Order: sequence, then structure tokens, then C-alpha cells
Amino acid sequence: MPIIKSAKKRLRQTKKRLVRNKLYEKSYKKALKQLKGTAKDKRDVLSKAYKAIDKAAKRGVIHKKKASRLKSKASRTVHIKTKSAK
Repeated sequence: MPIIKSAKKRLRQTKKRLVRNKLYEKSYKKALKQLKGTAKDKRDVLSKAYKAIDKAAKRGVIHKKKASRLKSKASRTVHIKTKSAK
């Protein structure tokens, strides 16, 4: 446990940030899982996934290039599934 006042504050800040970061991480992972599932309107779920991924990248939870990769992969899965459903 920290003894110095500034170290105590850093510990409090870290705990708060950890909770906030986990929230954004769970949000985009949940959206991607819904996308892989059997949702009827894939385009709507895709836009929600994009929003969650962009928000996580904006907050610094994930890197912007990882966000780009995730969005690209999500888009490919939607377009492949919609083509095979025809």
C-alpha cells in the first residue's frame, strides 16, 4: 500500500480508470458477439458495434489501429453472411 499522499491519489485514480475502461471494453466486445450471433438486422448491429469500437478508441482503451482492424473484420463478417444468405 502506498504511503505517500500522491501515490494514494494515483491508486484511487487507477481504480476509477480501470472500472471505466472495463466498461468500454465490455461494450465493444458485447457488440461484436451480437454481430456474430443470429441477429436479424445485421446492419443495425454493425452500426452499434462501430459506435462502441470508436468510443473505446477515442477514450484510449484500445489503439486506433486495433479499432480499425476490428471494424474491418466486423464489416467482412456481415457482408459475407449477407451474401451467403441470398
